Amino acid sequence: MNARTALAAPALIVAGLLSLTGCSAYDSLVHKYATSTFDDAEAFAKDAAVDATWVPADATDITVRTSTLEDAADAVILLTSESALPEECSEVDRFSAPSWVLDDAPDPYKAKTVFVCGDWSVVPSDDGWFGWTPNSAEERNAATAG
Repeated sequence: MNARTALAAPALIVAGLLSLTGCSAYDSLVHKYATSTFDDAEAFAKDAAVDATWVPADATDITVRTSTLEDAADAVILLTSESALPEECSEVDRFSAPSWVLDDAPDPYKAKTVFVCGDWSVVPSDDGWFGWTPNSAEERNAATAG
């Protein structure tokens, strides 16, 4: 086996594996995230890899993106809902931004304020809510001081 073949073989194997397993494996290996969808809040509560108690009970079309790195808490959620956020969520100035943005999610950098729901920052979307974690210490401190 020549040097060129030795270098090309691993790349071809990886490319072949990725083509067999689809985009989710590619995202996990290359971008270090996994994306899941849930029909409603009940399915989310049962099977989601994140704890987000702010998700309204009427939430549908829930998309969750989480880090595939060990011990990483980064996550984003986009959902459809007509409900307000729980009373525990406080509106404060925005200091944080998400690790990823989802298709159809609002631009978090345009938000002047966010709702702090524990470790989550949440902003309104066109038909529901977009949230991310972790948020900043400044946001959490402002929410508890408020």
